[in-house]
Amino acid sequence: MTLIRSISGIRGTIGGRSGEALTPIDIVRYTAAYAALVRKRSGADRPLVVVGRDARPSGPMVRDIVVGTLIASGCDVVDLGLATTPTVEMAVVDEHADGGIILTASHNPVQWNALKLLNEHGEFISAADGEEVLRIVASDEAGPVGVDALGSVSEGGDRTDRHIEAILKLPYVNVEAIRRAGLSVVVDAVNSVGGIAVPRLLEALGVGRIIPLYCRPDGRFPHDPEPLPANLQDLCSMVVNEKADLGIAVDPDVDRLALVCENGALFGEEYTLVACADHVLTHRKGDTVSNLSSTRALGMVSERHGVKRHTSAVGEVNVVARMKEVHAVIGGEGNGGVILPELHYGRDALAGIALFLTLLAERGGTCSELRATYPDRTISKNKIQLEPGMDVEALIAAMLQRHVDAPHSTEDGLWMAFGDDWVHLRRSNTEPIVRIYAEAADRPQADALADRTMTELRELAGTLHHSR
Repeated sequence: MTLIRSISGIRGTIGGRSGEALTPIDIVRYTAAYAALVRKRSGADRPLVVVGRDARPSGPMVRDIVVGTLIASGCDVVDLGLATTPTVEMAVVDEHADGGIILTASHNPVQWNALKLLNEHGEFISAADGEEVLRIVASDEAGPVGVDALGSVSEGGDRTDRHIEAILKLPYVNVEAIRRAGLSVVVDAVNSVGGIAVPRLLEALGVGRIIPLYCRPDGRFPHDPEPLPANLQDLCSMVVNEKADLGIAVDPDVDRLALVCENGALFGEEYTLVACADHVLTHRKGDTVSNLSSTRALGMVSERHGVKRHTSAVGEVNVVARMKEVHAVIGGEGNGGVILPELHYGRDALAGIALFLTLLAERGGTCSELRATYPDRTISKNKIQLEPGMDVEALIAAMLQRHVDAPHSTEDGLWMAFGDDWVHLRRSNTEPIVRIYAEAADRPQADALADRTMTELRELAGTLHHSR
């Protein structure tokens, strides 16, 4: 059983003991603390909070506890039911709400669930607000209101169509070009809310043939829900077997997008943002942003358009903060997350789909031919399980000391450059692991850099353990 508390919310496995897993008691404590934060920030007697969830089986149970706790805390609730993360984010703004909670553990397996906390702008709460939630939980000062101050709940209805309508109005989306292209698309929505939203979007965009794969929104994930190559083999096979032009994969809450070319080859999750940025920059000049663990290919494409790519720490809230700082026209993360400020400041796979299909239709040719127009860079993504009591900060400091002459950044863990290649070490915010990302010109070189780094980490961990 696992429970992870962080400034971005609470995430854990269902079942087990309080404090060790995501139990009803833990859900109540964090929801009540968040309600106290929202009341303080808004100054409202009856703050309004939007709630939505993905399709995992624990969702209805978690929803009932969250909504009940918000009502008991004096908040009014707009319940969207099944809704993608970006749809909930946009609904917070549409409702002029004081905050929002998304019930989803994103790419984590089915036994996980989580509370993602939003501010009044429909964006993830800041580090300072997250620390305040943790403080309120620790102090146990959040309590229920009296009967006369109880909140109420209303159904928010299906907001998917409103979300899609906003996407269709974007100046970078060309429905007529997509319709003329007569595209055939296979969709793997991992049996979550994407099974509702993605086919509906494709129909609105004029896609010629929509082939559903795992689009039943019952939350019974047919494979590991993270849209990584090892988990998308069924999609790759179906694209080839159906002679489709493209395969689309989204994660359970539809903020990450992965693509499969007509030949069954992966377009590359890192290249979702690269392609979407290339399309947007063709129509509008402005800088781009991605996190330190994302491919340098975005910088190369940005340079082609005469603009600059900026970096941020990993995490959507950090990317958004940097985008606002530099007035970026597009940004996101290398995990397939696309952020388009003209729509909203959140990762949005639906927006990414519309941008990519427009690019593919307007450029002509196949998906694999489009991929060949971008620089070849490969990222090897690895992780090391944390042992109890491991001092991650000391481990990273020791690694920096070993490579003190390498260009580096300590903004988020440790990022080091070795010529055109780089490696990034950071502790995960959502799992008890250290992530190791390494980029090079091809897979063997990237894997070799990652293997070398992990070997050094294990050596240093042993040295630090014996020195204690």
